[in-house]
Amino acid sequence: MTFARVQFAVIVLGGEGLDTFTTENLRNVVLLAHSGAGKTSLAESLLFTTKAISRLGKIEDGTTVSDYDPEEQKRHTSFQLALAPSVWKGTKINVIDTPGFADFVGEQASALRVADAAVIVVSATGGVEVGAEVAWHKARDLGLPIMIFVSRLDREHADFEATVRQIRSQLGNRCAAVNLPLGQEANFTGVVDLFGDVPTDLRDAADEAIDTLAEAVAEADDTLMEKFLDEGTLTADEIRQGLRVGVRSGVVVPVLAGSSYTGGGIEDLLDAIVDYLPSPADLGPTSATKGDTAVELTADATGPLAAVIFKTAADPFVGKLSYFRVFSGTMAHGEVVDARTGETERVAQVFVPLGKHQEHVEKVVAGDIGVVAKLAHAVTGDTLTTKADGLKVAPVVFPAPVFKVAVHPKTKADLEKLSSSLARIVEEDPSLHMERDNSTGELVVMAMGDTHVEVMSERAHRKFGVELALAQPRVPYRETISKITKVEYKHKKQSGGHGQYGHVHLRLEPMARGDGFSFASEVVGGNVPREYIPAVEKGVHKTMEDGAVAGYPIVDVKVVLVDGSSHAVDSSGQSFEIAGSMAMRKGMNDASPTLLEPIMKVTITVPEHSAGAVVGDLNTRRAHIAGMSPEGGLAVVEAEMPQVEAQQYSTQLRALTQGRGVISMEFDHYGEVPHTLVQKIVADHVASDAAGS
Repeated sequence: MTFARVQFAVIVLGGEGLDTFTTENLRNVVLLAHSGAGKTSLAESLLFTTKAISRLGKIEDGTTVSDYDPEEQKRHTSFQLALAPSVWKGTKINVIDTPGFADFVGEQASALRVADAAVIVVSATGGVEVGAEVAWHKARDLGLPIMIFVSRLDREHADFEATVRQIRSQLGNRCAAVNLPLGQEANFTGVVDLFGDVPTDLRDAADEAIDTLAEAVAEADDTLMEKFLDEGTLTADEIRQGLRVGVRSGVVVPVLAGSSYTGGGIEDLLDAIVDYLPSPADLGPTSATKGDTAVELTADATGPLAAVIFKTAADPFVGKLSYFRVFSGTMAHGEVVDARTGETERVAQVFVPLGKHQEHVEKVVAGDIGVVAKLAHAVTGDTLTTKADGLKVAPVVFPAPVFKVAVHPKTKADLEKLSSSLARIVEEDPSLHMERDNSTGELVVMAMGDTHVEVMSERAHRKFGVELALAQPRVPYRETISKITKVEYKHKKQSGGHGQYGHVHLRLEPMARGDGFSFASEVVGGNVPREYIPAVEKGVHKTMEDGAVAGYPIVDVKVVLVDGSSHAVDSSGQSFEIAGSMAMRKGMNDASPTLLEPIMKVTITVPEHSAGAVVGDLNTRRAHIAGMSPEGGLAVVEAEMPQVEAQQYSTQLRALTQGRGVISMEFDHYGEVPHTLVQKIVADHVASDAAGS
């Protein structure tokens, strides 16, 4: 057992067990922020302040509890959520540290599914950055109570007042400071409560902050509002009462000051989490189903068992780990559970996680978070329940991936392990999707961005020894024709004995987009014997599959067998199959062939001030703008866009919108490739085939 695990089990709990906390004494809090704003440092400081760890780790040294993955330590940023539980004043606080980088929003989605409140970290040097703004809207949309922690007040250029003004300007007047910093930058020594012993030089600032806070909390309670309107002020106790109600209802968002490095303000934040944020017992019921019947579950440790798996991880020593939150009942050592598959599994051991370490416990009660190892069938999103209870709770909803990359093995040895290794990685990170493109034969991974893909590739190499070559996916073009044409082909070969003879006249006609392929015969008089007509169709089909212009499948063509001739001795099904295939190839080249490309329907949501730049950029990418509509300060752009332009567009969209743009897409139809691009596509395809051979 590592020293960190000993510290957690003995010092934090003072001899108690992690399974001794009741639902009322739990807090589940997700940390959200822009990448680099200080979430992981804050999680580390919370653990250190509560004595869950004995030494304060540093991101740059790779020694924090949350960033334990080698890719995180290498890049000095978080790529996955991490649990950091500790105990403060008799309350167990499950802190969930999440990545701020946009490519890893799937980890945020998992954390938000099981959190009861959010702490948004805003740097006093950087202000309200994009990630904080996005996190704010996610938490508000889910109805989570929010607190804001202004971090890094010990850093150069830190400005608490300016940061609070920006918070209130961008996130709303419901945000109000509840404490003030004592000094800033190198002079930062801690914080002072607005109702504590405020130094003389901060008295005016404290009075102003109290007025702002009183006005905010008055919104949470009719009695307080009436008094505030009558007297223009509230007492300290009344404001604290209003904070408890207002924070939990979302009417008030406390803003706290501090520094993760000096520890100033951390105890105040812990007090606020315990005093103002709800326990699972304070929340309303959770919706679930039992068979076809809708039911509501309360956070009752004696109720029916329902625990949702929100993350799956692979530990090199323990094996597969399933992180779960119990919404009802108690998950106990030795429990027999059902999941999505309907197959029962025995829970051999139950753990509580601290970063990469796990502490064994006998049970995890309603509202708490735990880990179980080596479940054979259950995956992320499944509800663990008993066969008798048969409950299902809504799973994590992951964002649809918007960035595609083709994955190829570098060696033959890599090929043998490729699919199974990627399947394991996708199981750990459901915001990654993997599929075999039947049109191109490529294995395609869909992710949230280029960094997401790079980290996936590094994990595949580190965990499974698979080296991947990454490339932009080949586009599944199609070939078609633009005009009606007639073609004749005679296959005649004499090689001693029986020869080969097949003679056909075909008419090729373009069909409407999406109509596919049609074959018909207008032969009269038996010039092509009836038994050979299926062979002609088979030959036509072969060329349809192989393509005639650039090797892409042919679509939206009607082929009519008009006439032909046969030989009493030399004709055969094979001869007419060859004649049909070669006639089809020749006819394609005579019928003004062209290429079709997949067109994606895209929906792009951006800030209104970025809409012009985005639309201008889309126009350079052959997109057709179908419409644009305003939505509360945002612009929603509907467009049709060629797949070749869309499949990695998310990276460019972030650059154009400073990370605020969101794109979703789905296949819509096939459209004609502009004539000016056809020759280049054909040349690239030929070069690719030559390289492959």
